[in-house]
Amino acid sequence: MKVAGTNLFVKALKEEGVTTLFGYPGGYAIDLFDELYKQKDIEIILPRHEQALIHAADGYARSTGKIGVCLVTSGPGATNLVTGIATANYDSVPLVCFTGQVPTHLIGNDAFQEVDIIGITRSICKYGVTVRRREDLGRIIREAFYIAGTGKPGSVIIDLPKDIMLTPGSDIYPKEVNIRSYKPNSKVHTGQLKKALEMLYDAKKPIFLAGGGVTISRAGGEFTKLAELTGVPVVTTIMGKGAIPTNHPLYTGNIGMHGSYAANQAISECDLLFSIGTRFNDRITGMLVEFAPKAKIIHIDIDSASISKNVAVDIPIVADAKQAIKKILEEITTPAGNSCLASWLEQINIWKQEHPLGMATDRGITPQKIIRKINQLFPESIIVTDVGQHQMWTTQFLEMNGTNQLLTSGGLGTMGYGFPAAIGAKIGNPDKPVICISGDGGMQMNIQEMATAVAQELPLILCIFNNSCLGMVHQWQKLFYGSRYSSTCLRSRRNCNCGGADSKCPAYSPDFVKLAESYGAYGLRVETEEEIETAFLQAAKNKKAPTIIEFIIDSEELVLPMVQGGKSLNNMILEC
Repeated sequence: MKVAGTNLFVKALKEEGVTTLFGYPGGYAIDLFDELYKQKDIEIILPRHEQALIHAADGYARSTGKIGVCLVTSGPGATNLVTGIATANYDSVPLVCFTGQVPTHLIGNDAFQEVDIIGITRSICKYGVTVRRREDLGRIIREAFYIAGTGKPGSVIIDLPKDIMLTPGSDIYPKEVNIRSYKPNSKVHTGQLKKALEMLYDAKKPIFLAGGGVTISRAGGEFTKLAELTGVPVVTTIMGKGAIPTNHPLYTGNIGMHGSYAANQAISECDLLFSIGTRFNDRITGMLVEFAPKAKIIHIDIDSASISKNVAVDIPIVADAKQAIKKILEEITTPAGNSCLASWLEQINIWKQEHPLGMATDRGITPQKIIRKINQLFPESIIVTDVGQHQMWTTQFLEMNGTNQLLTSGGLGTMGYGFPAAIGAKIGNPDKPVICISGDGGMQMNIQEMATAVAQELPLILCIFNNSCLGMVHQWQKLFYGSRYSSTCLRSRRNCNCGGADSKCPAYSPDFVKLAESYGAYGLRVETEEEIETAFLQAAKNKKAPTIIEFIIDSEELVLPMVQGGKSLNNMILEC
């Protein structure tokens, strides 16, 4: 039977189990939207900007474990996806992004709303292709979903010329995939694992480093069991936080630029670093030549290109984190009780006690107090952050004990990610509380999505840590640039010349409470510690629309500890 490409497109989505599509129509995607209009099995979410659209698909994918799907038109519709494509790809989030395109005979002629989106995104996606022949459409879509969700997950872009989508052709959607050049590894090298275990048994100061690969593969239960069987302490990257409960006695903390003192010291002093599912990026390692200088390194990662790319390792193992951990649990023969571990754990506990994570308690509202209240009131929630100081405070103070989930932009560090990602997470998890923690700067990058959240009747709780500035850059300017606050004050006006925030600054713009109300949402402002719990309880009662809670934060609050870029992990700024 012959059908138009648009018909096969919708059939393909249904075959792939897609029930939610994030889409924004336009001239060269209008036929696809017309075909989607005729069916009832796929819900179309209409955000207010394509950049927000793809972040919403990203949040949906991270929170559900499904592949996020989005559809936009050609030209600016496609280019508005670029930041989200990179964001998802850096963090190994499976997305399939469909873009409309001008008819094939116009490609290369600088036609209206024509861009080479495949060329533009080639270096920031897992795979991208323009469909040039109608007979290839079904195969290409099938391959797109397979590539996005297997191996190291990532972003896939499929460019759909208008004429291809209107051309009749076969209605067959292939069941099998056979890509000669893409054969993701599905086995764990037992010999390498046995070598790794022997090295682990011999170590006197071993430590596990769990990265985003552990959380992406949802291997937290298996990883916690591994830590308990071996008695080896654990540190995490911010993307790996939650791989082991944060209240577990073996958990030491996050490592890296804003890692805990104990975790960074443990990396600097360990004699074996057993890493699972991390890329060893610069925010984790600091000065490369000083990273884990006394340690032999075992590295398990699903992406062979990530192994020894930044940090040379002694035992490389290419494997999915969950499969590898399960295999390790099968192979373990030596029981816990390494005689040296007790003194090693004691040393780590001493470091924890010497410099515990915390903020001053006499300053009224602090991010730590807000996040602790979230821990108390919403233990079974999805927490989504934007990017900046609030993100780091969240990764420091959020308790994760297997009942909640943290979504954040790690690899690219994308401001504007938090709010739309929270929308996607809530759509994918309607029965779970979803809380977005953002800064006043990041929230304004996609504030138009308040209309989307209201239209979808999403009871999101949106926490804005308002310190009247671009906090993370402001912190760097304070510590390393002589407090020259260039372009970071968000109260600044054209005629300001104060050099920094003070009591004479103009009123903050916008008024977030009034802005929320103008969209048909709820708005609260919190200025004292006593108001924190009341605000959260009030927001939790709002069931049909989002609630903004604006927390007024001191602009001088800093995220500490901090390792200056390019310095070693044991060279931490602990106070200021």
